Amino acid sequence: MIDCHLHIQQGQFTLDQHFQSDQAVIGLLGASGSGKTTILHSIAGLIRPKSGWIKIGDQTWFDAVQKINLSTQQRRVGLVFQDAQLFPHKNVRQNLMFGFNYISPAERHFKVDDVVELLKLDHLIGRMPIKLSGGEKQRVALGRALLYSPNLLLLDEPLSALDAAHKAEIIPFFQQIKQNLNIPMLYVSHDKAEIEQLTNTLWYL
Repeated sequence: MIDCHLHIQQGQFTLDQHFQSDQAVIGLLGASGSGKTTILHSIAGLIRPKSGWIKIGDQTWFDAVQKINLSTQQRRVGLVFQDAQLFPHKNVRQNLMFGFNYISPAERHFKVDDVVELLKLDHLIGRMPIKLSGGEKQRVALGRALLYSPNLLLLDEPLSALDAAHKAEIIPFFQQIKQNLNIPMLYVSHDKAEIEQLTNTLWYL
């Protein structure tokens, strides 16, 4: 269950939205500047809303009235951006292990080899990011997010920088995550058809 009531004020920009759903994947649609990324950053704990609440499952991550505001680390979300944001000086394995190394063995829900197999990364494991295609970079970014064993995956237009062929390459991996892994996803895009390949639950800004 995702239950968010967000009132955010940033300079002249005001956002007031209330979303609630128990679906595995939720699409967030809106034009550029409508506040999609701001909502993700609020849920991740990078922006503090002026008022409202953020409840994920049975946890309250933020509640202005009750003065609850968990840190980003306590929320443990997996963020995937449109440009992958891999560490350029680390190879694929080192990028994958980044979040994994920061959580205790008891908190780890996935094995490295299982995620490598799921995302078909085995032949890339020693490569540097500069040697990867756009689609390969996004698979590594997704693997890194999964190995952090997140409570929630936040996907910020993860395919917008890719051409049609690479988009077609990545969508099946999101579908596998939806079917096989118990991690809710909030998927931001301006492309309705793209989101509808994963869910019919759409929130509009």
